[in-house]
Amino acid sequence: MIKEVGGAAGWLGGQLTDSAAWRFPLTAAHRAELLADPASLPTLGPVLERLGQELCSGRGFALLQGVPVTGLTESEVDAMAVGIAGHVGVVVPPVVHVRDVGVDRSESTSKSYQHNGRLGYHSDPTDVVALLCVRRAVSGGLSSVVSSVAVHDEVVRTRPELAEVLYDQWWRDARTGDGVDSFYQQPVYRLLAGKLVANYGPDYIHSAQRGAHVPALRPDQLAAMAELDRLNDDPRFVLTMDLQAGDMQFLNNRVTMHSRTEYRDDPARRRDLIRIWLNFFQR
Repeated sequence: MIKEVGGAAGWLGGQLTDSAAWRFPLTAAHRAELLADPASLPTLGPVLERLGQELCSGRGFALLQGVPVTGLTESEVDAMAVGIAGHVGVVVPPVVHVRDVGVDRSESTSKSYQHNGRLGYHSDPTDVVALLCVRRAVSGGLSSVVSSVAVHDEVVRTRPELAEVLYDQWWRDARTGDGVDSFYQQPVYRLLAGKLVANYGPDYIHSAQRGAHVPALRPDQLAAMAELDRLNDDPRFVLTMDLQAGDMQFLNNRVTMHSRTEYRDDPARRRDLIRIWLNFFQR
């Protein structure tokens, strides 16, 4: 029998919006260090270490505010983002820009960071995902974070038969093409060294159905996804952020999932975020 794992109490009772523990505003001295040399951060470095602790043993997410992105070239901003991220964890290539490049979402190699559509709640494959906002959209593009631990325990408590299904192997689509190597299996929830690890993504689970060898989703799987999607939108477990230019969001993929609303661009100044994948130093 699947059991509750606990550890998500900080998400309940309005504590998310009432607490500033997950916000890390930069000072003028911090910004000066970043502009001088983002690889050497004598006073900002300890702040980023505390941010990493919040990711590992706190709420599982954090927001760095006030990164100086205005007036810099793309390569300069990229270097700054990587410099910051390198003080939190080990950077996993590639570093990509999240922006609408007009891809056809039905193409077998299109990625979710290449279009402006809504993204279902999902977790990325590394320990941490960091997003530095360089430019906002004209409208939309809100980022929501949900506690996968709190949602897991709610499913276990209210729909234990569906919780069992979420520990099964699920077909996913890596969207690397039409070959069989584009498809793989992974559970939504699993325990690793006694700790819960979540890996969900309805868009890529549904996309896997295009594989000729992939079986159709069973009724119990569809029911489990519907329940998970419902709870992922439950205000008890969700925090929504409207990222501003200079905001850098960090998410622990093991204990959180995130989504994005559809957005609309100014063609002359398109929405642009830098996405960096990280693994923790402590493996």
